[in-house]
Amino acid sequence: MTMKLTLLGTGTPAPNLNRVSSSYLLEIGDDLILFDCGPGSYNRILESKYSFNDITHVFFSHFHYDHCADFAAIALTRWDHLAASGNELIVVGPNHTKNFIDKLFGENGAYGPDQDARTLNEASLGYFQARGGSKTRPRFAPFVHEISSGDSFDGNGWKLTCVEVPHAQPYLDCLGYRVDSAEQSFCYSGDSSYTEAFIKLAKDCDVMIHMCHRISGTELNEGARKSSAGHLEAAKIAEKSGAKKCVLTHLSEQMNVPGLPERLIKEIQAIYNGDVIWGQDLTEIPFGKVAAKALE
Repeated sequence: MTMKLTLLGTGTPAPNLNRVSSSYLLEIGDDLILFDCGPGSYNRILESKYSFNDITHVFFSHFHYDHCADFAAIALTRWDHLAASGNELIVVGPNHTKNFIDKLFGENGAYGPDQDARTLNEASLGYFQARGGSKTRPRFAPFVHEISSGDSFDGNGWKLTCVEVPHAQPYLDCLGYRVDSAEQSFCYSGDSSYTEAFIKLAKDCDVMIHMCHRISGTELNEGARKSSAGHLEAAKIAEKSGAKKCVLTHLSEQMNVPGLPERLIKEIQAIYNGDVIWGQDLTEIPFGKVAAKALE
């Protein structure tokens, strides 16, 4: 089963129209997995070739707001317009995932009154029925699974595994992910500094997305060094894992200087022997070798 990867958001928490916060779409067969959904990812989905209704799974790496803030809008839009399908969203993530969902959509959650209005109000029920729904409308009720390091999750023709990665512990549980099908493999670091655990998880993967938050050596303090990766750390992880392709994301404004990305890529390629991709929002990342198109 082949995979298709779309970068929705390749930026940081800093507001930026060109790079919104972390978010990625992985298509595998009939499933479309959304990895994280930071601010701006809602609009990026609208700009992509996909619709909210296409999304079948959401995987959270951790609960910093730049990885989860657009979830409510995405989930409610999907629920509101999928009237007759009965295809509930599957939500997977680390400790706090169930609490996060309940605080948003539970009976006493932030969107509890919205759920009351949309499932009981005559006008809302009329819209629901016009979209193919029945006389009664169920509340938004995703299937929620919490996982921890070493756990796995089975999909339709694919399998997800995860490890803990160093980032914001002990305040947040933070996971890196790997997805395998019979044909291809994909890895996502979430936000992470250098770690042997993720290197082992990503061994020989086809495509790796890795955080590249800063120019190595410019970290503000020791805590920042231990919780995030710079360009040289990402290069070492990609090389030691044997990843065939490394996509650098979570790119800060520090690197938004003409000529600087090219210099950093050259330094990365002195360490890492695979293909390096400097992430850009809405880029579709090919799996396998890429050949240049003929000039026309």
